[in-house]
This record gives sequence, structure tokens and C-alpha cells, in this order.
Amino acid sequence: MDKGCRYGTHRVITPEGTLPQPALKLDNTMSIYDNELLIDVQTLNIDSASYTQIKSACNGNADKMKEMILSIVAERGKMQNPVTGSGGMLIGTVKEIGPNFPDKSLKVGDKIATLVSLSLTPLKINKIKNLDPASDQVDVDAQAILFESGLYAVLPNDIPEKLALAVLDVAGAPAQVARLVKEGDTVCIIGGGGKSGVLCCYQAMKNVGPYGKVIVVEYSEENARRIKDMNLATHVIVADATKVMDVYKKVTAIAGERGCEVTINNVNVPSTEMTSILVTKGQGCVYFFSMATSFTKAALGAEGVGKDINLIVGNGYAKGHAELTLSIIRESEEIRELFNRLYVK
Repeated sequence: MDKGCRYGTHRVITPEGTLPQPALKLDNTMSIYDNELLIDVQTLNIDSASYTQIKSACNGNADKMKEMILSIVAERGKMQNPVTGSGGMLIGTVKEIGPNFPDKSLKVGDKIATLVSLSLTPLKINKIKNLDPASDQVDVDAQAILFESGLYAVLPNDIPEKLALAVLDVAGAPAQVARLVKEGDTVCIIGGGGKSGVLCCYQAMKNVGPYGKVIVVEYSEENARRIKDMNLATHVIVADATKVMDVYKKVTAIAGERGCEVTINNVNVPSTEMTSILVTKGQGCVYFFSMATSFTKAALGAEGVGKDINLIVGNGYAKGHAELTLSIIRESEEIRELFNRLYVK
């Protein structure tokens, strides 16, 4: 059995010398190296920005969406949307473990969710079993490789597999909220009605306490009403996050002219960077969890309006993020029921 690099560089076909995530093509042959894990894949959870782009490009046609996903994986050896650059994650069963894979407690037959992006995970899809354009969970007959450095979570017994997948797909967002938001803060969550948004709202409300504010900006009236009904925010604004000045006026009418201490952007469409920046006070923080974010627009835009704020790119990993996010599902029966209804097909 050949020895593999901890970071998976031995799987990179092109361009040479780079890591698997920025690579254009990976070796997705499923004979493992000594430090790899082979997974029989059950379900892919395609990243929201990626799935939205695929759905739009295919006009919501399920067969065309299947073809597009299969063509991306065939071309790249991984599920990395060439437009958004993002991937998603998966759940599956451990089929084979290399002798030098570091976790000796893991066993063949364990059900796991990967906590690293599909954009760096060697993947081979034999067949797409089920794809519903309304759900970003795609059932497959497939295999995948996890590198030595790859993160994963053994699926818990008390949470159904597809519910755990939906939650763990966005686990980095509420964990970062837990780090960034302090008691008494005013927080703006842009795109509060989706998976990551709901979890961020819950954590933000928990952190700010009785004297803070959580302001949600949500495009969908239905999602906005849901946030109100579930008491996941102190204020809810129905608005289009790409309309910068409209959102700015509505948020600062609540937060005050200086804006919010922390802004969390979960929107899965482009051109919401400046909205996030303008509603945030000087020396405040914007966390861009959305994969639709342009770093160039954010960095140059903040400079252009004279905003000295901290811009954080949405690293999907935060220490302990899986445990924290699963605990929200255990604590909140309302969120558990909502996720079961919306995301478990």
C-alpha cells in the first residue's frame, strides 16, 4: 500500500504542486493509500450556493441537475462547482481504513459525516439514486476518500442520519456566532431563514441575553414569519439584502446610526457584501459564512466606504463545532421539527 501525504497532495493531478481544494482535477481511483479512509457514500449535501447555481442553470429540471453533478465529478474527480468553487459534505459508511490512518478508534461499518468540503474530497459517483430540486441532499451510490487531515464526526444515535447531515453541513456558522457574539451585543443576521441562519439566530439570542438585540434580514416573508413565530430574533426585517441602502436604513433605525457589533452573512446569492459592511459599526465584525461572498468586493468595498472593521471569511471549521451545533438540535424541539420538515426527505 502506497504512502500518502497527510494533506492529500498525492491525489492532485492538475495543477501540480497544489493542494486538493484549489486543484482542478483529483485522482479519484478508490484504491486507498496507507493513511486514507474509504467511504461508501449514502448522501451528498451540496453546498447551498452551489445547489442554487446548479438549479438555476438547469431551470429546476431534476434530470439536467443530475447530469450536471455527474459531469462535474467526472471532470474534476470531486464535487466542486466551477462557478461557486464550493462543495458541501457527505454521509456514508466506513468501508476500508488505511493502516496509518490516525484514528484507531474508528471501525469499518461506522456511519460518519465528513466535516471537510466536497471541493477537496476525491469522489466517484456510480449512480444518483434520488435528486429533488427542492432539497440539497442528493442520494447516491458512490465512494469517497478522506485524507489523514480530514475531519469527520461519527453520526449520533439520537439524531436521524439525514437530519444530522443537514445540521452538520452548516455547523461552522453557529460555532463562530458563539465565539463572536457577547452579552448585550446588537447582532444582524442577513439571511436568517435558512439552515445556517436559523441555527445562528438561536445561538445569537442565547449569547446576547436579555439586553442585546438580534436583527434578522430575510428576503422571504414566509421565512421571516417563521423566525418571529419561533422567537429567534428581537427584530425581523423583510428586505432584499442586495439593496444596500434600503437594508442599511432599516437596520440602523433599530440598531442606531453606528450599526451592529457583529453581522453574520448567510445569504446564498452574490452582491450582499456591502450591505453587511454598512450595517456594522467601526471596529465591529462581519462574518461571511456564505460561499457566494466575494473577498474582493468585501475588502475593497470596506476600504471604499472608510469602514475599519474585521472581515472574517467563513471557515466551516471551528473547534467543537459539530458538538455545539448538534446540541442546538437537542435543546430546541422547534428547530428539530423544522429541520425534519424542510431538510429531511
